[in-house]
Amino acid sequence: MPEPLQAQMSPFEISDITQETPEVNGFKFKSVDNKMKIKFDPGMFVMLTYVNNETKEKIARAFSLASAPSENFLEFYISMIHGRFTSHLDTAKVGDIYYVSGPHGQFKFVPSEDKKVLYLAGGTGIAPFISMLREIKLLSSDNDVSIIYSIRYPNEIIRKEELEQLEKELKLKTTVTVTRSKDGDGWNGEKGHINADMIKRACPDYIERTPYLCGPLAFVKAVKDALISLGVPQEKIKADVWGE
Repeated sequence: MPEPLQAQMSPFEISDITQETPEVNGFKFKSVDNKMKIKFDPGMFVMLTYVNNETKEKIARAFSLASAPSENFLEFYISMIHGRFTSHLDTAKVGDIYYVSGPHGQFKFVPSEDKKVLYLAGGTGIAPFISMLREIKLLSSDNDVSIIYSIRYPNEIIRKEELEQLEKELKLKTTVTVTRSKDGDGWNGEKGHINADMIKRACPDYIERTPYLCGPLAFVKAVKDALISLGVPQEKIKADVWGE
C-alpha cells in the first residue's frame, strides 16, 4: 500500500527569489534539514504544496524542475498569475516553508542516450530544458543541442544571460521567436509561432534530432503537428504538457 501523501511530502524552504521577467519569478528551495535529496532526471516535475498553518488547508501544484539533479537546491520558474497557489508565492519570502513530493513524469532526458536533440519550448516551458542544459554542462557531455524558444514579448526570455553563456560553453544553438512583436520594440529575431518553416530554418538537420517539447497544450499540439508534417515520426517526439 502506498504511503499517504502527507508522509511523502518533505519540507523545503525558499532560499532565493528572483524576478526573471515581468511576469515570471524564479524560486530556489533547499531542504529544511539539508539532508533530503530529490532524485530525478532532467525534465521531470514535482508537486509543490503550500500549507496554511492556521487552517491547515493544502494547495498543491505541479512544476517542472529547472535545477540540475546534482545541484543542492530545487529551482522553478513560475508565472505569477495570482491564482490560489501563486498568490501565496507572490508574497513569499526567503525562509518560507513549502512541501515537495515527487519526482513525477516520463518526460526525461539522459545525456548519454540522446546525443543530438531539438528542444522546443513555450514560455515557462523552458524550465526543464534549463535543467537538461545544466546537466550537460556539469557532466561535460558532448550533446549537440538546438533550442527554439517561443515567447510573447522580447522581455520574456527566462535565464537570458545563462542561455547566452551556455551557448559559449556547450554545443548549443538557441533561436528565440517572439509572437507579439511590435514596431519599435527592438526585436530583430524570429517572429511568430513555431511552425514547419521556422523549424527548417532554425534547425535544418531537425530530422537527425530527438525532439523534446514543453509548454501549454495548444503550443505542444501545434508544434507536434509541425514536426509530423516534416516527416518526424510521432513516436520519436517527447512532450510535456500543462493546461487545458
